Amino acid sequence: MRRFQWVALAAAFATASCYDFHLTGPEDPEPLNPPHLVSVTIEYRQPFACANSAGRCNDPVIFFASWMEQGNEFRLTKDPAGFIWRGRANGVPVNFPPRDDPHAVRVYDPHLLDEPTQGGTADRLSIGGQRLTTFDSPGEPKVVGLVYVDDYGVGHNPF
Repeated sequence: MRRFQWVALAAAFATASCYDFHLTGPEDPEPLNPPHLVSVTIEYRQPFACANSAGRCNDPVIFFASWMEQGNEFRLTKDPAGFIWRGRANGVPVNFPPRDDPHAVRVYDPHLLDEPTQGGTADRLSIGGQRLTTFDSPGEPKVVGLVYVDDYGVGHNPF
């Protein structure tokens, strides 16, 4: 009988050490890493001539961007000496070096209301000091310029 107890005790220790109750993987979830946000300067050079037929040449230039919720677009401020419009966008998500799609940006310009784009444009638009050179849907009402923004609020054209 004593031999049976030793065998049972040895079997109990042997089987207890075989199964590991700890599952592999992290014990805590990965911490959330919200995007870094910066402020970016916007500059738009408006064409001198206003040839639209609606008589709305004095309407403001409005800025739109893909990071903004609808209704958060804003007016740019006209330089008193000419046709340069400026503004500052706050809360712009950093996406450079490219780790996601570029931001899509545009303005509504009342001088271009009768154009095929119905006033929408990204031509002559600078974001974070970078003049935009890459566009999506050029010549259409939904035209946008594409831009990446770095940690310093500087714009970068897509490669």
